[in-house]
Amino acid sequence: MPEVSLSKIITKAIAGEVISFPTDTVPALAVKPEFAQKIFTIKQRPATKPLILMAASIAELLPYLSGTEKEINLWQHTAQKYWPGAITLVLPASTRVPKPMNPQDPTTIGIRVPNCSIALDILRETGPLATTSANYSGEAPITKMSAIATAFPQVFVLAEKTIYLDTNPSGKPSTVVKWTDSSWIVLRQGRINFE
Repeated sequence: MPEVSLSKIITKAIAGEVISFPTDTVPALAVKPEFAQKIFTIKQRPATKPLILMAASIAELLPYLSGTEKEINLWQHTAQKYWPGAITLVLPASTRVPKPMNPQDPTTIGIRVPNCSIALDILRETGPLATTSANYSGEAPITKMSAIATAFPQVFVLAEKTIYLDTNPSGKPSTVVKWTDSSWIVLRQGRINFE
């Protein structure tokens, strides 16, 4: 697809199409969670690699989680410390999470609120989106929007001319941490050091 405007990206995402936009790490491929299978198909991504649910706020992500009140309070405290930012929290999933988000283990879901104004503006309009880096599985992330449009002709890509001046992706993936029983473990060390 050609690169498109901000308003068209939002319209297409709401309609269930796969879109691409910048984040604080690397550009994302994104789609409404119920259409997550589209990303696996487009990226030729194995089912062993789950997607991340990205939203504009922790409040929008809470319905996708399953935990005790104490656990949810702890997770929110952790999220408030690092978000918006390049930390992905892997937590127990509620039944609201569509199975294609994490085909191998639908009991967990990775969630994140990016520190990128244009991504947050899109997410405020679309609601939570299933996301992953813009690349074919096993290849390096594509960092230029025009190159994403060329590599993925079926994806609606945000036009570079519409991207805000303060958008400054790091090019490094998010740090991924998982909650296990009563503590966090680091699954992937990325841009942010998790303490």
